[in-house]
Amino acid sequence: MRVLSGIQPTGPFHWGNYFGAIRQYIELQEVATEAYYFIANLHALTTVRDAAKLQQYTLDGAIDLLALGLDPSRATLFVQSDVPEVSELCWLLMTGAPMGLLERCVSYKDKIAKGLKADAGLFTYPVLQAADILAYDADVVPVGEDQLQHIEVCRDIAQSFNHHFGQTFVMPKGKILDSSARVPGLDGEKMSKSYDNTLAVFADPKAQRKQIMRIVTDSRPMEDSKEPVGDVLYDLYALVATEDERDAMAALYRRGGFGYGEIKKALADAAERYFAPARERRAALAAEPQQLREILAAGAAKARVKAKATLKRAQQACGLSDW
Repeated sequence: MRVLSGIQPTGPFHWGNYFGAIRQYIELQEVATEAYYFIANLHALTTVRDAAKLQQYTLDGAIDLLALGLDPSRATLFVQSDVPEVSELCWLLMTGAPMGLLERCVSYKDKIAKGLKADAGLFTYPVLQAADILAYDADVVPVGEDQLQHIEVCRDIAQSFNHHFGQTFVMPKGKILDSSARVPGLDGEKMSKSYDNTLAVFADPKAQRKQIMRIVTDSRPMEDSKEPVGDVLYDLYALVATEDERDAMAALYRRGGFGYGEIKKALADAAERYFAPARERRAALAAEPQQLREILAAGAAKARVKAKATLKRAQQACGLSDW
């Protein structure tokens, strides 16, 4: 089983990124025959237009993934733009991608519906995603349920190419990530940079504690019994607490007679403990920039070998060749 996933470097990773996706990507490296994980900086160009920020976000994203448990001896980690074969493959796929298919893609439709400007990068974004997946003959692509359309579009584009030029691409399958890992934001909505309601994984613990203490809670009397599941503080606490701690907290909610300040303090303490090992690893990695460059260079070199072979296969299939 060959697994592939990419993550955009559009800012610091937050709890939603980690519990909703990254943690599950890292678990897959243990069972996959091969695993490819990349920092999708080409995709990020559709939203990040500051060169210095994009470079920093890209490096930070790589450091964060390593600190959170990605093992370069088990998985190939690289930066998307370091594999130019993918961009060339994207053009081959673009020539056969139906306009109607791209117009139906959610990311494009949503932006148009909101009256926002949509550039060619956003419109053709799904084709680059398809190239990302097909370049490595990926069998499995872990995605959230709301992203399953991307895999379906990739399969449609691959089928179109295979129909015109013969069997060329492996047909990938989407692996739906555990939906129970939904992470609420500070306002109770889904945690997202778009809503400005996030808790950063590697935020300064003191700053994050202040964020947590400002979470708005309901006005029910302290003595009332409360159902824990569905409460923002409890749901966040459940992500970073041990099983025994979760059980004790749930019992406290149902018993009543507590203050939310008590819960917020427990949440901040549990979060600090949970991410402390990763925070230490991150500090060590950040102090060794040469090591990071070597990991990314080795990952890109391995990824390029695979992408070159796929690109060559596609070029030959559609009549392009080295003269």
